[in-house]
Formats: sequence, C-alpha cells, structure tokens
Amino acid sequence: MDSIDKLLAELKTEYKEEQPKQQPPKSTTAKSFIPPSPKSASLMDNLLVEVKADFVEKDAAEELKRQEELEQERIRQEQLKIKQLEVLKVQAKEWLGKIDPLSPEGLWFERFAESYPSKLEAAIEYLRNN
Repeated sequence: MDSIDKLLAELKTEYKEEQPKQQPPKSTTAKSFIPPSPKSASLMDNLLVEVKADFVEKDAAEELKRQEELEQERIRQEQLKIKQLEVLKVQAKEWLGKIDPLSPEGLWFERFAESYPSKLEAAIEYLRNN
C-alpha cells in the first residue's frame, strides 16, 4: 500500500504542476498585448510575400499588355502612313500629268524637283506640304 500512496502523491504533484499551464489567461485584454508567436509571424510573412508576389505578377502582366497595345498602335500608325503615301502617289501622278512644263508653275517645279531623286517624289513632297 505504501507504493500506491507514493504513486498517488506523485500523480497529484504532477497534476498540480501541469494544471496552471493548462488554465486559460484570466484577462482577454492581456492577450492582445502579447506579441505573436514566431510561428504566426512566419505565417504572416509568408502571406505578405504571396500578396507581394501577386501584385508584382499583376504589374508585370499589365506592363506587358501596355507594351503590346503600344506595339499595335505603332503598327497601325505605320499602316496609316503607307496608305496616305499611296494616296499621295496617285495624286502626284495626276498632278504631274496636268502640269504644263513650260508654264511658270511647271518651270518652278522643274527647279524644285532638281533636289529630289525623281519628279514623283518631288511632287509627293510638294503636295504633302500644300
């Protein structure tokens, strides 16, 4: 019986030592001032890293979309210039066909066209500026 009493006394002692550890805090306000445990801080850090990575990814996607839009606009502008040049070529050919080379305008144009590789290019430039 003596050994059973010793065992019971040991169990009571262990129970009393563990009991204060298991009791919840008496005040809920004290809990809010307790700094977060390292585990919860690392979870928060991981969450922040994920959120930051999401923002970086979204920013990169938006930048890529913006670059693509700029490239599309540049291509559209180039195509518009080509169309305008084609229209000017047609107009210049018509104008060259109508001009009298011995008229004051025709003589002036001959002089003007000397600095261009061809009369057509000179006529295009003249029509573009007028």
